[in-house]
Amino acid sequence: MINLSSQIPPEYAGSRLDQVLAKLFSEHSRSRLKEWIDKGYVRVNGEIKRPRDKVKGGELIEISAEVETVSSWEAEPIALNIVYEDEDLLVINKPAKLVVHPAAGHRGGTLVNALLHHVPALSEIPRAGVVHRLDKDTTGLLVVAKTQVCHTKLVEALQAREVERIYEAVVQGVVISGGTVNAKIGRHPYDRKRMAVVETGKNSITHYRVLQRFPAHTHLQLKLETGRTHQIRVHMAHINHPVFGDKTYGGRLRVPPNSHPALLSLIHNFPRQALHAKQLSLIHPRTLERMTWEAPLPEDFQELLRVLKVELTGNQ
Repeated sequence: MINLSSQIPPEYAGSRLDQVLAKLFSEHSRSRLKEWIDKGYVRVNGEIKRPRDKVKGGELIEISAEVETVSSWEAEPIALNIVYEDEDLLVINKPAKLVVHPAAGHRGGTLVNALLHHVPALSEIPRAGVVHRLDKDTTGLLVVAKTQVCHTKLVEALQAREVERIYEAVVQGVVISGGTVNAKIGRHPYDRKRMAVVETGKNSITHYRVLQRFPAHTHLQLKLETGRTHQIRVHMAHINHPVFGDKTYGGRLRVPPNSHPALLSLIHNFPRQALHAKQLSLIHPRTLERMTWEAPLPEDFQELLRVLKVELTGNQ
C-alpha cells in the first residue's frame, strides 16, 4: 500500500488534476497516477475527482493506493549471471531457455523466481522490477529496478527511447546492406500467440547493419528504437531475412545447396533463434551517469559463427 499526501500550491490553480499529480509526485509515472485517479485512490479534500478536473489551489491531496505485487510468485535459488548491481538496479545476462515471468505452464524456474530469491524486496515492485523482457530463447542483457522510484524512471526512459539496446543476430539469406525497418507490429490476425506487421499495430522501428556476410546467411547488428514484443524477429521475417533457428517466424526450413555437414547439422538442430542482446546503455536514474554494459556472445552463437566461417572459406 502506498500512502501519499500534499497540499496543492496556489500557482497550480486552474490546472488539471492529473497534471498536478505528475508535478507533485514525480517519482511515479503519469500513467500510474492516472490509473490511481481512475480507481478512486486519489481524494481532493476528501472527494474523488476525474483526471481532467481542474484544481483551485490549496486543496489537500491524499493518495491511498494498492500497488501490484508479486507475492504469489515464489522465490527460488536459481543462479543468476549478474553483470552489475547497486542499491538501485541490477543488470542480468540471461541465458537461453530461461523464461522471464511466471505464467501458465511456467509458474517456477523463471528469472522472476530467481530475482525474488536474490532480492526479496522485489516482491513489492511491479513485475518484480523487470523493466523490459527478453524472449525465452533470446540471450543477453536486461535491466531490473530494485526500487519503485528506479522502476518508474527506467520505464519512462524506455518510453522516451533513452535506453539503448543493441543486439546481434544471424539471419537467413544474404543482406546486401544495412537499413531500417519501420513497420507497425501488433497481434497476428489469426494466431493470437504470434505478432505480425499489421496496419493497426504500434509504431516499431529496428535499425540494422551488416557485420559479416556468408554464402546463405548474414551476421547483423541491430538497434531497437522501439521495444515491441518479438520486434526483431517479426521485422527480420518481414523483410524475408528471418532469424536463424526461429521456429515461430522462420517459415519453411531453408537448407542452402551443397552445405557443409556441420552447417546442415546446425540448420536442423540449432535449439533456438540466434539472437543476443549484446549491449545495454542507459542513464542511471539516481546518479545520472551514462552507463554501458556488454555481454559476450554465448557459446552456441559463437559455434554457429565458426561453422559459417568454415562454410565461407570452403566456398571461396
